[in-house]
Amino acid sequence: MKILDRYILTSFLKTFFSVFIILMFIFVLQTIWLYIGELAGKDLDVEVILKFLLYFSPKLVPLVLPLTILVSSIMVFGAFAENYEFAAMKSSGISLQRAMRGLTVFIVFVSLVAYFFANNVIPAAEFKSINLRKNIAQLKPAMAITEGVFNDLGDFNIKVAKKSGENDRYLTDVIIHKKSPNGGNHTVIKAKSGELAGSTNSDVLSLILNEGNYYDEIMQSDYSKRARKPFMKSYFDEYVINIDLSNFNNVDLEDESYSNTDGMLKASELRESIDSFSVAYNTRMDQFRENMYSRSGLRTITRNFKPKDTTVAIGNSVLDQFNAYDGAQITNLALGTINSAKAHLSMKKQEFKNSTKQLNKFEIALHEKYVLSIACIVLFFVGAPLGAIIRKGGMGLPMVVAIVLFLTYHFIGIFAKNSAEDGSISPFVATWLSTWIMLPLGIFLTYRATTDQGLFIFGDISDAFRRLFKKGKFGKSKSDSE
Repeated sequence: MKILDRYILTSFLKTFFSVFIILMFIFVLQTIWLYIGELAGKDLDVEVILKFLLYFSPKLVPLVLPLTILVSSIMVFGAFAENYEFAAMKSSGISLQRAMRGLTVFIVFVSLVAYFFANNVIPAAEFKSINLRKNIAQLKPAMAITEGVFNDLGDFNIKVAKKSGENDRYLTDVIIHKKSPNGGNHTVIKAKSGELAGSTNSDVLSLILNEGNYYDEIMQSDYSKRARKPFMKSYFDEYVINIDLSNFNNVDLEDESYSNTDGMLKASELRESIDSFSVAYNTRMDQFRENMYSRSGLRTITRNFKPKDTTVAIGNSVLDQFNAYDGAQITNLALGTINSAKAHLSMKKQEFKNSTKQLNKFEIALHEKYVLSIACIVLFFVGAPLGAIIRKGGMGLPMVVAIVLFLTYHFIGIFAKNSAEDGSISPFVATWLSTWIMLPLGIFLTYRATTDQGLFIFGDISDAFRRLFKKGKFGKSKSDSE
């Protein structure tokens, strides 16, 4: 390695690791802020909290690494240009491409490491973090009743509109769904207010409800009788529910039984899952198509119909050929069939929509592993020539420019991926769109920096206007002289 390559690489590495550590620290603090609700009030050890942050940190690398490369490139090459080091290199016959050659090899190496990291480390960390979060959520559930959502506590799903008082013990607008041993929720309890009683060290949580109603669905063996007696309703002034929390407090934080998300899979596993999902989706679609065709009755419509021997009198409608009772029966049967088909279509539409969304998520996760590697290279070729053009190092202007570029890159990717989940655009296009947009910018900036031109062609534009005005002036003078 020549002295120049060593000097440029050393300068870049110092900035690279400093920026990476600072950005990672910032994003970890953001993670703590986002998940403080899951960690606070759980009586967790410091070791568990540090383990949670350790498992979650690899997910931040796809966000931090491209930004680090962009910021470091602008800062290092901007400092070279500001200190006239590039001028000294060019006077010695060393071009910008030659100065970037050593760093290009390093960035390619980083991109390969990034792919390995995204394909192996991040799925393992995702597996660990999600299982740890699932286990933490079960610790001390009496302290984790969140406002506005249903909270799963043993045999009950509890939702409260507002919590108040000391330790949030007083509840407002309580809705409770009690789970049935045979499955389903056949009991609903509503109360205007409630109170949580008991200590945090107790395995029993007492919920005292005030001024409410108790609804219990009556399960008749005869379905025709359910419409006459759909449920039983009773009123209470005070009702006490004791919830056993012993099974919830004995949680194994090392349990790893949950393994069903796209972020936990490697590229090979994602491809297998996509193939399996696609085959299953197409099979269900074919079965649904065949089922709807059979329900339409088109298969049997001509079974007892003989055109040569049958004469049908044509009136205003088909129902004119039947008496009033039979016509009403036929109409009711047709309406029932149509309503049943509409309900079935609506249910299947939502089912296929969810399946499509899940399949798109798997495809997005697969392409993201490759996008990270290419994005590192593309953003380097955006940042390095941009730093040479703006000729400013340090943490001021380079940081502002880098953040603006990266936010543009990042938000384009987010909007595209959100659109891809519901099928608006292809998952392949969504994941690669922001990189494709940055690629022409990198080529343009590299060309401008190589040819010693500014960021924008203001000189050429001003010269064009100057020639235009000059021509107009001369033309006017000539006409006046005549």
